[in-house]
Amino acid sequence: MSLNEEQRKFYENTLKVTKKEISDLEANIQEELAKVKERLAELQNAQKAARQMYAAACLRLGIQNDLEEAEES
Repeated sequence: MSLNEEQRKFYENTLKVTKKEISDLEANIQEELAKVKERLAELQNAQKAARQMYAAACLRLGIQNDLEEAEES
């Protein structure tokens, strides 16, 4: 079954529009992933700093660092 000129134009336009939509969505996905990665890095740095402070407090108090033991297990 062949397409008439109007149908062909419709489908060609559909291809063009949906291809752009797919490209835009991919760009949005990459942008959101970058934000998530940045936020994860921030949280991991904060966690690292808190663990260092916890370890220092344990040292000053002369007690065992239970978080270090949990990490090793």
